[in-house]
Amino acid sequence: MENSELLVEQAYEALDGEVNNDKKPSKWEKWKDNFKRRGWILVFILPALIYVLIFCYVPMYGILVAFQDYMPGDSIIGTETIWVGFGNFKIFFSNPNFWDYFLNTFLLCIFGFIVGFPLPIIVALLLNSLRSKKAKKGLQILYYAPHFISLVVLVGMLKLIFGSDGLLDQLSIKLGGDVNGLQLFLKPEAFRPLFIFSGNWQDFGWSAIIYLAALSGVDPALHEAAKVDGASRFRRIFSVDLPAIAPTIIMLMILSVGNLMSCGYEKVLLMQTGGNLSTSEILSTYVYTFGLLGGQYGVGTAAGLFNSVINVALLIIANFTSKKIANQSMW
Repeated sequence: MENSELLVEQAYEALDGEVNNDKKPSKWEKWKDNFKRRGWILVFILPALIYVLIFCYVPMYGILVAFQDYMPGDSIIGTETIWVGFGNFKIFFSNPNFWDYFLNTFLLCIFGFIVGFPLPIIVALLLNSLRSKKAKKGLQILYYAPHFISLVVLVGMLKLIFGSDGLLDQLSIKLGGDVNGLQLFLKPEAFRPLFIFSGNWQDFGWSAIIYLAALSGVDPALHEAAKVDGASRFRRIFSVDLPAIAPTIIMLMILSVGNLMSCGYEKVLLMQTGGNLSTSEILSTYVYTFGLLGGQYGVGTAAGLFNSVINVALLIIANFTSKKIANQSMW
């Protein structure tokens, strides 16, 4: 009798298991159900996806120009396309000023990174430490404002202060200095400091927003516990705030290293003079002056592709190093 009851119970359990297995949704069904309930959120990223697709991915076929003898109006891919292989790269690398362009680009970017990367972190930590909310908001507005100044206006401001007959030159002359003034825009050694510090002044407040957002997510209980243990505010920055935003810092550092050799040519061209050409000629200005203005489109594209390959290599190295050391990476 007991055996028969046990068999009946096992039969019911097996039947329930089959019913439950039939009712259990598959991964595909779960995904469809989740998409129906939350898929509308994807609509918000569609403009960004379309922008990246049109302006970043579609034009990538243009790198083929680096391997062609190309002139405007020629077909990039066609029967009449003239392929020259690595000929454009040979012309670019054989340029007697190649290493000067490369070194100027590297020094300008590496010094800008050394000064510009930690500055927003320091500013964010200091702003987060302020007790007065009014002072914090006032300083934030003061720091954010330069970001909205255009490059043309910014360089115009620099020339009014540091250029020929600028404010600094006039003060130097009145204080008994050289009658010609300091003429900083004509001195090669002054180009990098002016470029780097003016750029950081313009962007450090805006870059600090990401770190301030990360600091806003720090649990206040951690600070309270640190206070109980007798930690000072300075100590809490290193023991609580910095570890909390460390993943954000690492991610932004990887992205910054991946963009290390990209200085842009607009501001450099605006600040370029006949006197500072020895330090202001970089790879991006070479692409503009020699490639576009000089009509050597294939050589200019080859120089730009060379610069991009270096950035990709730096990105991979930075990501691999971060993964090994800090166990934090982009992929």
